[in-house]
Amino acid sequence: MNAPRAVLTVRGPEHPALLSTVCAILAEQGVALDDVSQSVLQGQVLLTLVHEATAEAFAPVQRALEGALEPLGARISSAALTTEAWDRWAQALQEPRIIVTVLARRLGAAEFAALTAPLPALGLRVEALRRLSSPAAAQATEQPRACVEFALRGGADQAELRAAMLEVAQRFNLDVAVQRDDVYRRNRRLVAFDMDSTLIETEVIDELARRAGVGDAVAAITEQAMRGELDFQESFRARVALLKGLPEAALDEVAKALPLSEGAERLVNALHRLGYKTAIISGGFQFFGEQLKARLGIDYVFANELPMADGVVTGTVARPIVDGARKAELLRALAAQEGLALEQVIAIGDGANDLPMLAAAGLGIAYRAKPLVRARASHAISTLGLDGLLYLLGFSDDDFAA
Repeated sequence: MNAPRAVLTVRGPEHPALLSTVCAILAEQGVALDDVSQSVLQGQVLLTLVHEATAEAFAPVQRALEGALEPLGARISSAALTTEAWDRWAQALQEPRIIVTVLARRLGAAEFAALTAPLPALGLRVEALRRLSSPAAAQATEQPRACVEFALRGGADQAELRAAMLEVAQRFNLDVAVQRDDVYRRNRRLVAFDMDSTLIETEVIDELARRAGVGDAVAAITEQAMRGELDFQESFRARVALLKGLPEAALDEVAKALPLSEGAERLVNALHRLGYKTAIISGGFQFFGEQLKARLGIDYVFANELPMADGVVTGTVARPIVDGARKAELLRALAAQEGLALEQVIAIGDGANDLPMLAAAGLGIAYRAKPLVRARASHAISTLGLDGLLYLLGFSDDDFAA
């Protein structure tokens, strides 16, 4: 027969001796513990313990606890826990754990209400909730960022949960990522970036075209290609042909002024501190990828060569062209070279030619992407900078505090 159990709850101001005081008294009284949890919010502690004892047997223990905790300003309460409730809890631990990460510039009560309202109907409950963004980041006057992570349990279909979260995301201008909390989520090792409009805020070929006096023509082709309306290889050859005669000095000018995307430098620095490998896999040009490799310490660069002759662009294209299929191929080859499963790989991009790479990676993220790409990618970051990826990996701002 199962031993009777009860839930002991302790509330009060945060105090370094609170937990040790409670556990010392329970040990002295021979009370067996089955579970314990503690959380702190704004200096207030919530300590919950499941113990084995009848209410009658626990009464003197509770009196001893009350006497010891009164000087600490803490209050306690106890409630019986039925065998059925305990068994339900133990069974629930066998259910898949789902992590929902919410990113936004600001998060308030209306957003929390909308995010949690669909959960009961989906058979989900919030097991834990934690803030990943620091108060300073959330209150910043420029580029604030806010992030919370929900740990959910239940038997919901992830597609249904994603659909419900997408509706809330669209209504409140949020990013919501839904991930199964498995071993791969905590063991990613390689991050591959698209370059143009992802790692940097511009399309290099458009910058070159402006210096060649064909800016409007090239930009129009670029936009069509990124929306998936043109075959990438065809559009790439057409755009490069328009650059014929551009002097090499123009490439140096563009390279010196490449604008990094919001959060790019912080993200890459953090990834390297954590031991991740990083790569640029781009349909752009190797010359500019190498500049970023030196600037950020990127480990690998795979992009297109821009043939030159007599100090000017020839307007021809070197093969193979790094298009969508080639990007996915390079990603798989690099993962194999590093001895990684694809589930350990993250890919980030914004254009239609990134979709094969995003699909091949264990975590594919559309970054400030075109509608077509956002709709097809499994995850998206549109509201924050690239360093929002750290939140999706479960890291908090506190993890990188100086």
